[in-house]
Amino acid sequence: MAAELAGGLALGLLLVAPPFLPAYFLEILISVMLFGYLGAAWNILGGYAGQFSFGHAAYFGIGAYTSTLLFLRLGVTPWLGMLAGGVLAAAFGLFAGYLSFRYGLRGPYFSLVTLAFAEMLRVVAVNTKAVGSSLGLVIPSREAAPVDFVFAGKLPYYYVILAMTLGAVWITRRLERSKLGYSLRAIRENEDAAEASGVDALGMKLRAMALSSFLTALGGTFYAQYFAYIDPSITFGPAVSIQGLLQAIVGGAGTVLGPVVGAFVLTPVSELSRAMIRGRAGVDVMVYGLVLILVISFLPNGLMGWVSRRPARGRS
Repeated sequence: MAAELAGGLALGLLLVAPPFLPAYFLEILISVMLFGYLGAAWNILGGYAGQFSFGHAAYFGIGAYTSTLLFLRLGVTPWLGMLAGGVLAAAFGLFAGYLSFRYGLRGPYFSLVTLAFAEMLRVVAVNTKAVGSSLGLVIPSREAAPVDFVFAGKLPYYYVILAMTLGAVWITRRLERSKLGYSLRAIRENEDAAEASGVDALGMKLRAMALSSFLTALGGTFYAQYFAYIDPSITFGPAVSIQGLLQAIVGGAGTVLGPVVGAFVLTPVSELSRAMIRGRAGVDVMVYGLVLILVISFLPNGLMGWVSRRPARGRS
């Protein structure tokens, strides 16, 4: 009951408070929601299925480039381009996943293969003039047109990414209680035992891969529209993949709210330390890394794991 009340209060604040925030803090909150969303998308594959991907930037970039190119070349609204990018990313995810899972790649081998796929797409984009090569693509400034995913201020973008994040949390919650969720957790704990019990490990992991890559691509479209600029190093670079998985690991991989909680911790720490420590390049990264080391060392199950253990200790 207390948890539901706290959740309702937090959601109310997220809905009501942003219009009254200064522009800088609103931008931080948008970043929190974006990284929380990407963490939730990664969590489906990495947290529940136990398949640690270092290449989710591939799907992020596919989503960003697909929607942007459709808009710039054909005038297709990014709302539709977002779905097209999601479908293409899911297809690519199934392709990469089948090649990996079919031949038994697990653990660090799977992680390295996913990183290689993302780097492959980055190199292709850098050397392809049709997609702007290394210069990237700029979405020209124009009048506000919600139908084209263009808004007059930051606030509408915030509510869009908030809705996307809530949607990702809802999907994760439904997945956790479904047959797919139970199967993925069984695969995560012991894939051989799960297969011996009748679980189609290949099929279940491919479903997780498709859903995770589809959702990640939607985040790529949001990024492209919000910043109005993309290039291969930003969208296909390893930083995107790392940001997504760190939110989930710190908040609690394999939990519904873990990625969002992790984003609320890591993103403000990174942004505020960068703002407070000026003139000393790299110090903000050191502070960010220190927080990661402390959380991983003392809270191996993430913040949500620590929260869930506290009531158990109280009862004992």
